[in-house]
Parts: sequence; C-alpha cells; structure tokens
Amino acid sequence: MLTVTSVNVNGLRAAGRKGFLPWLAATAADVVCLQEVRAEPDQLPDELRDPEGWHAYHAPAATKGRAGVSIYSRTAPTAVRVGFGSAEYDASGRYIEVDLPGDGTAAGLTVGSLYLPTGEAETERQTAKYRFMAEFRAHLDALHERAASTGGHALVCGDWNIAHQEADLRNWRGNRKSSGFLPEERAWLTDLLDPAAGWTDVVRSLHPGVEGPYSWWSFRGKAFDNDTGWRIDYHMATPKLGAAATTAMVERAATYAERWSDHAPVTVTYTV
Repeated sequence: MLTVTSVNVNGLRAAGRKGFLPWLAATAADVVCLQEVRAEPDQLPDELRDPEGWHAYHAPAATKGRAGVSIYSRTAPTAVRVGFGSAEYDASGRYIEVDLPGDGTAAGLTVGSLYLPTGEAETERQTAKYRFMAEFRAHLDALHERAASTGGHALVCGDWNIAHQEADLRNWRGNRKSSGFLPEERAWLTDLLDPAAGWTDVVRSLHPGVEGPYSWWSFRGKAFDNDTGWRIDYHMATPKLGAAATTAMVERAATYAERWSDHAPVTVTYTV
C-alpha cells in the first residue's frame, strides 16, 4: 500500500505555526507533496526543512516569497529533479519530482509536486499560464511514455489551478469567464484525461457523479462554512496506478478556526 497526500500550504512557515506540524506528525502518508511553500530552505525551521522520519526536497522560486514546491518521502528516492526542462519556468518554484524505487516485485514510481500558475483572464498572466501548460503537457507526455516503456508508474499531484467540470466548483455559473474555469483551460484537462493521453483524475474516478469534493475555499466571507469551494488539487496518475487507487479523501478541517491553509490535504491510497 502507498498513501500520498498533496496540499497547497499557503506559506509553509505560516502553516507550521497554525497546525501543519501536528498534522504531519499524525499522517499515515508515505509521500507528501507541498505547494506554495513561499520560503527558501534556509528560511525554514528544522522541523519543516528536514522533518524527522522524512527525506525532504525543496524547489524554491527564484523570486523570494513566491510559489515554491516540496516533497517529503519516507523512502529515499533514487533521483530528484527540479523543473521540467523549461528555460522560462524551471526556476519559478513550480515543479519537483522524485523517483521512488520498487520493492523488487513492483516497478518504480515517479511522484511530482506541481503548482500550476494562477493566471488572470485577458492579461499577460493568463498568457504565461497557457505557455506553462503547453510546456508542461510535453513533460506529462514524456512521463507517461517512460512509465509505459519501463512498466513503472507516474503520479503528478498538486494545485493545478483549474476546475475541470461544473461539479468541480460550487459557483460555476459565476466563474465561466474567470481564470481557473476558462474553456481553454478545461479543454486542456479534458485532452489530458482522454484515454489516448493516458492520465487519470484519481479523486474523480473514485468519486464520480458528485459535486466536489472541494479542496480550496477562500478565506473571505463564509466560503468554507457554506462549502463554496473549488476542486483544483489533483492526483493525476498513469493508468495502472490510477486503477490501483482504493480510497481518496479531502481532509477538510472540522471548523474554520482549525484550518492551517486555504486548501485541504488531498490523500489517496494505492495498492502498489
């Protein structure tokens, strides 16, 4: 069994002060993918930079205080890679991946932590998001091809900043012209999830035909209390790994006061 959690921490130092550390101490996850870390490794306290019992890897953004992704793994990886071969984005703190060994009978697994840019409709930020998406799709294709040729698996977790279908955000009618739910973004995910492309939205595959489960709620107003959320945090897996998923849950805080991020951890268990 392998359990993987992905969560946008909305600033790891702040999350550490609000309750992330007790969550980390209690989690049964074997791998934890973090996004929006927003800190250089030397700015993190020891218990966040190199927590006991974990192998920790960080990819901060060149622009301090922005983005940043990390991976904690209980098993030492055989390889760690920052970025995806992009001259524009490899120093932006948007992607890190590790190769985890198989157990002698099972093939290895590549796990990536992704923080896809937010964008803003009809601005350069949206154009930059589309450039990222185009380059990253080529990397996803290469990951899939490698997994297929080696008999291994690939899993890309993170904050993809796109709600795919109407069931993936509560107020979809009011967001049809908003970044994160634009037709072009949704079509990009549809194409990625086509059987020919070979990627599976694991949480949706285990929770078909329902609204949500949402993983992000604005801190403003009553969004959390009213469950007015978005499902933008995904586990995207190659086919055999996706089919091996047994449970998927969003670890939604019991109350607004107990939140340590505006996102909730998304945890999936796989039989690999």
